[in-house]
Amino acid sequence: MGERDEVLVQVRKLKKYFPITRGVFQRHVGDVKAVDDVSFDIFRGETLGLVGESGSGKTTVGRTMLRLYEPTDGSILIGGKDLAKQSASELRAMRQQMQIIFQDPYASLNPRMTVGGIVGEPLEVHRVARGKEKRERVQELLRLVGLNPYFVNRYPHEFSGGQRQRIGVARALALNPDLIVCDEPISSLDVSIQAQVVNLLEDLQNRMGLTYLFIAHDLSMVRHISDRVAVMYLGKIMELTGRDELYTNPLNPYTQALMSAVPVPDPEVEEERQRVILEGDIPSPSSPPEGCNFSTRCPVARDICFESHPEFIEVEPGHFCACHVVEKEGRASIV
Repeated sequence: MGERDEVLVQVRKLKKYFPITRGVFQRHVGDVKAVDDVSFDIFRGETLGLVGESGSGKTTVGRTMLRLYEPTDGSILIGGKDLAKQSASELRAMRQQMQIIFQDPYASLNPRMTVGGIVGEPLEVHRVARGKEKRERVQELLRLVGLNPYFVNRYPHEFSGGQRQRIGVARALALNPDLIVCDEPISSLDVSIQAQVVNLLEDLQNRMGLTYLFIAHDLSMVRHISDRVAVMYLGKIMELTGRDELYTNPLNPYTQALMSAVPVPDPEVEEERQRVILEGDIPSPSSPPEGCNFSTRCPVARDICFESHPEFIEVEPGHFCACHVVEKEGRASIV
């Protein structure tokens, strides 16, 4: 990553709390800490993978980054401008630099609009193209994602799941954005189609110089597409480093448990691997543990782990980790 000096996105101490209210007067009684003090950078032209269990806050990070959710606290610098401080009109202008590909290709496309209307809507909203120019641009985008350009008058229900996701990709590309948040774009697709969509995203990145935040559950797919990977647990980033370093030398005990769940196609290697089974369930984000968020399930937790949350620090060049045991012993080995 040393060759990539230009930082496109800087997220610092980002928080997103959803208030919990009760009673007739909607009294504020607590918060769901979906994202709690998250910091990371995304370099221009790279793919940063974001992984973790369901409910860890991955999607909330992506949506808060684009201000689809209003951040509770923290800063989001994209191209040097703090997105969290932009007014509505300034934010509207910045939307051209950032787009999102949603998880569900069936729910994210308006069934009452044609493909031409769906893909061309960003062009009209931002007054980039209209009339014949817009139609030609829409057809060009459809060709770019591998669809017939003459499908512009068809409706979403006439397409398969993989084709619908390609339409979503075309819509995201309409304004030539710098950053695209891919919110689990392949999780609802058949396995045979997943590889096609991932290959399409990689090809578009190489041709257009795109930058991705790739949110996913599939750890093998994340390793394939990502340059660096961040691991989330209960609203916090536990570890962040290069993809190969993360898979071969995970430092955080939660990451080690996560990596042990990735199947290996070699039966001899698989037989010798030691699987880490975590006990208990992920705590509620409305009442996280007092110290480290992972302390209640961590097999190597120390007394300090139940008292304070560890700092997210660079323990090795380019390798960031939040773990008291790693700070003291260099590696929290549980395998």
